[in-house]
Amino acid sequence: MASFNRVMLMGNLTRDIELRYLPSGMAVSEFGLAVNDKRKNSDGQWVEDVNFFDITLYGRTAEVASEYLSKGSPIFIEGRLKHDTWEKDGQKRSKVKVIGERMQMIGGRSDSGGGQGGSVREPSSSPQRYVNSNTDSGSPPPSQAPSQASQPSRDAQPTGNGPGYDEPEIPF
Repeated sequence: MASFNRVMLMGNLTRDIELRYLPSGMAVSEFGLAVNDKRKNSDGQWVEDVNFFDITLYGRTAEVASEYLSKGSPIFIEGRLKHDTWEKDGQKRSKVKVIGERMQMIGGRSDSGGGQGGSVREPSSSPQRYVNSNTDSGSPPPSQAPSQASQPSRDAQPTGNGPGYDEPEIPF
């Protein structure tokens, strides 16, 4: 039977990022993410629900997040769910966390974090940076890359390691 484990979240950091290194030299960062949701209750009143998620990033993605993001920063994370179990004081504990495989910083450098009244602003002067844990090319993912006709320069390449990504004739 086939299985599928993908999660996409956009929200704000609940705390500053903790960066550490494994004995192998691999960077690891951990932080919390708050995702807001609005819905109408049975009385017809708008109610805001907040969900909190623990996020873990590895490699260059972890280092970039640690360098540029702080509490309140808006961010988009794509990754997978992982169920962790451990024992503490004789009791078994568990939680589900998100292993981030790609992140996108939302907003410009001048943003102090926390968003703008619940909306996300697209910066007009500075491009968004895409970071993929498999590569650190800084280019947008294939599904969001600009088309060949609208961009004369081939600076941005799709991320990925599959066949055909380096062929210049493919209009992403």
